[in-house]
Amino acid sequence: MRTILFTLILHVFVVGLAVAEAPHSEQGVDADVATVVFFRKSTVGSMIKASVYEVTGGETKFIGILKNKQRLVHKTTPGQHRFMVVSEAADFMEAELVAGKTYYGIVTPRMGAWKARFSLSPVRNGSEGEFVWDSKDVQKRFKKTKLKKTSDKDRAWYEKHKDSVAKKKAKYLEAWAEKSEADIAERTLKPEDGH
Repeated sequence: MRTILFTLILHVFVVGLAVAEAPHSEQGVDADVATVVFFRKSTVGSMIKASVYEVTGGETKFIGILKNKQRLVHKTTPGQHRFMVVSEAADFMEAELVAGKTYYGIVTPRMGAWKARFSLSPVRNGSEGEFVWDSKDVQKRFKKTKLKKTSDKDRAWYEKHKDSVAKKKAKYLEAWAEKSEADIAERTLKPEDGH
């Protein structure tokens, strides 16, 4: 009877560990690239879509459109990067990425003039910050999201709205550049935030 009980407890423990690791390994680990997972879960502004981009080195690379309860996976080169989320306005997040690691950025709503605007924030790996990976809040939000692939419909939306996105990027990047080093550091994924 003890053997059966021990085996059952061991099985539950091992399965629990596998489930806890699943978000980091669901995309597969590639030793040459860094992975950034953007996710969104909030009842505020849940009907408004947010588009996500990599805007490193002056280029704008469309990653995808996030609805509430969704996540997007983006693979990129290691090093310095900047990401952007756009709706009524634009917001940014810096990143210092390491190859072979997975990082998380959370998209959260805030009220705008006519509809919800979104902020893009780093999820910290075991360090202090507004969003920390091991916190109950972040785990609850993440577990309620489903992986979304960028579709042809999403890409067509971007092509149609590319000029508007570029204008918002230029306007709000000016405000971003005026932030203090401390403010930007709070909105930067650091190498140690990778899993």
